[in-house]
Amino acid sequence: MPPPRPRQSLPRHPTLAASTDPSRLILSQVISMSNQQSTTHFGYQEVAEEEKARHVAEVFDSVAQRYDLMNDLMSGGLHRLWKAFTLAKSGVRESWRVLDVAGGTGDLALAFARKLGSRGQVWLTDINHAMLVRGRDRLCNQGFIVPVAQCDAEKLPFPDDYFDCVTVAFGLRNMTHKDLALAEMRRVLRPGGRLLVLEFSQVWKPLAAAYDFYSFQVIPRLGQMIIHDEASYRYLAESIRMHPDQEALKLLMEQAGLEQVEYYNLALGVVALHRAFKF
Repeated sequence: MPPPRPRQSLPRHPTLAASTDPSRLILSQVISMSNQQSTTHFGYQEVAEEEKARHVAEVFDSVAQRYDLMNDLMSGGLHRLWKAFTLAKSGVRESWRVLDVAGGTGDLALAFARKLGSRGQVWLTDINHAMLVRGRDRLCNQGFIVPVAQCDAEKLPFPDDYFDCVTVAFGLRNMTHKDLALAEMRRVLRPGGRLLVLEFSQVWKPLAAAYDFYSFQVIPRLGQMIIHDEASYRYLAESIRMHPDQEALKLLMEQAGLEQVEYYNLALGVVALHRAFKF
């Protein structure tokens, strides 16, 4: 019998050969990760991170003209009491500098301007032009000329350690990267300064079913009746459910480097005011 022929090893496939090279493996993983688009929540929808700001802008462009009226109708005027409580807990003094982030139509900025008088300074900021114009004009009509800036809360155009007090009312849940926004607010606070976050939160559980009905059945219909925009107010209800609850937001603020974080439940948890300090 003829001797057996030696086996010929099959040539290695170039892709398989490359896969055994650690440096190529790492490179392929980096490329794969870069091709994966980061996403976030817009209400209950999952959208690309860079798209959320545009969607939120469309919401506020739509509601800006009737924003204050809708706030009064939806909350029965309670939002004014919540903001008055925020002012009281701020402990501001006449010579202080105050930054109102996502200040919208200027409720808090106006309250602070009245409190500080001519010796202090209030900055009104918002990422949305339509809301900021309404807030600026409203303060002007009340006799207060305050500096305004259209800016992203995640990239505040202010120096470190500048403000004595920073506030954000009903704006944090609309921000794409809440951790970055909170870190920025801390950055611009002087040592000893305080941040106040007034935001919708998790309602007392026995009221959850009734609150859900009001949020998803009544408020969107109200939006349709008053400003012919049901979708924006459905987003409002959804964004509240996606926002961190009281304890989760407290933890997020602590992770941003803020200290002595505490919160106050208002209207049985429909809204919570978080207060924290920078030391």
